[in-house]
Amino acid sequence: MIVKTLILTTPGQFSQADTDFDRTVQAHEVLLKIHRIGICGTDYHAYRGKQPFFSYPRILGHELGAEVVEIGSEVTNVAIGDKVAVEPYLNCGVCQPCRNGKTNCCEKLQVLGVHTDGGMREFLKVPTRKVYASKTLSYEQLALVETLGIGSHAVNRAQVQAHDLVLVIGAGPIGLSVAQFAKLKGATVVVMDMNASRLAFCQQQLGVDATVLLQNTDPVEEIRKGLNGDLPTVVFDATGNSSSMMQAFKLVAHGGRLTFVGLFQGDITFNDPEFHRREVTLLASRNALPEDFIGIIKGMEDGAINTQPWISHRVAFDDLLTSFENLLQPESNVIKAVIEL
Repeated sequence: MIVKTLILTTPGQFSQADTDFDRTVQAHEVLLKIHRIGICGTDYHAYRGKQPFFSYPRILGHELGAEVVEIGSEVTNVAIGDKVAVEPYLNCGVCQPCRNGKTNCCEKLQVLGVHTDGGMREFLKVPTRKVYASKTLSYEQLALVETLGIGSHAVNRAQVQAHDLVLVIGAGPIGLSVAQFAKLKGATVVVMDMNASRLAFCQQQLGVDATVLLQNTDPVEEIRKGLNGDLPTVVFDATGNSSSMMQAFKLVAHGGRLTFVGLFQGDITFNDPEFHRREVTLLASRNALPEDFIGIIKGMEDGAINTQPWISHRVAFDDLLTSFENLLQPESNVIKAVIEL
């Protein structure tokens, strides 16, 4: 079987090719026809040559809205014709974290489009336990589930509650998803970023309580203004920027929690006496869990999670070679781009 495929051959260089694809499914596999592919920060980092745990060439694509076109002999959770979201975290199921229910950080984790080839192609095979069906959601909505899962998992990791004062640093798609789920918990949410248009999006579309435009000044005073004089009890850094991540230690209220959602390819340092003085809890948040996917799909179906504002750019599969570079430019004002196939 020959399928159209987009391949990131080297940093900064995509190619489109017709590739051989074995459509034979094993007993617990499903064959998917890919209809929508979300583009995320991981894809942009890979394109720029700045993605850790990565090698070239690679077929990107892990935010997928797909159709089940064939099922293995022992598949019972989906049927041919179902529309599904894909959990792209291929875990081993036997290591210690997997046995403890932490499949998102499996010791041998293979993430589609990162460690192994992903969904920027017409067809893909995955284990059936990695697909989640919906009778009502569109392929475009289903392609957003994984992005939202990152925010959902981070908010759950930090145990955000309604009384919390939350600061989200970074208003990219991951930061936006964190802000959305923190608001769903009933928390007071402030978002800080260097991009005024993204901050306007946060206020107009996500209903955050305040925003802080990060400039060449100490942001503490502006953060306090947004929180009636207080500091945030929970801080999420979704920038992946080392300076921002180290500065974040100074923005947490005493007894508060700091969660790194973004990933920096290097070392992060902090002042230990200050860390202890504040009694800060430091957390990492990686990927998402199956219950995040299930909860997000239900929230979308029930109308509690509004995905309408998210998609700012749509790109045809055959046009990506000439369009991808433009999506990286700040003047494009990309919130979320989706490939249509």
